[in-house]
Amino acid sequence: MQIHTTARHFELDPEDRRYMTERVEKFSKFARDIHEVHVIVTAENYRHTAEITLKLKRRDMVSKEESTGARIGFDLAADRIESQLRRLKEYRVSLNRGRVTNGKLPEVAEVPVAHEEFADFGEE
Repeated sequence: MQIHTTARHFELDPEDRRYMTERVEKFSKFARDIHEVHVIVTAENYRHTAEITLKLKRRDMVSKEESTGARIGFDLAADRIESQLRRLKEYRVSLNRGRVTNGKLPEVAEVPVAHEEFADFGEE
């Protein structure tokens, strides 16, 4: 996974840059097919805009947030990307759970039914 960080109209602290790369690396626990991540942080007067673009195998994900600080804006955008990745993972897992394996349908366990409760149901 390649991680690119870009700061526009200001200098990004090395500590903030390290924090961003560490946080972005944690995205791989939701999707293994992340090819490239691009983080763009822009400063305009008092407003910082953070944009995160993920390139996966068959799709792209983008999140853009504004805040008064660069790190706060990045955290908001990263939270949104994490929720998108979480939904994608849940979707992929649900697809895999419904698949037929080896040409056979998955076996269903039989549930015992208590017939004593219904024994006198029709005798009234």
